[in-house]
Amino acid sequence: MNTDLSTNLLTAQTALTQNSVQIAVFKKAHEMESNLLNSLMQTALNPPAPPPGQGLKIDKQA
Repeated sequence: MNTDLSTNLLTAQTALTQNSVQIAVFKKAHEMESNLLNSLMQTALNPPAPPPGQGLKIDKQA
């Protein structure tokens, strides 16, 4: 009887630990995806300045 109880407690503790690890991994993956999305949005909304000689005006005299 005692071994059954201790086995059940060990199984429950293992499941709890595994669940906690899964939640931590999911949160970290979500955080990394959010950081990547924010970085891409910053780049898209604030593009870098064009190199000299390649401005935004179109020269129609060429």
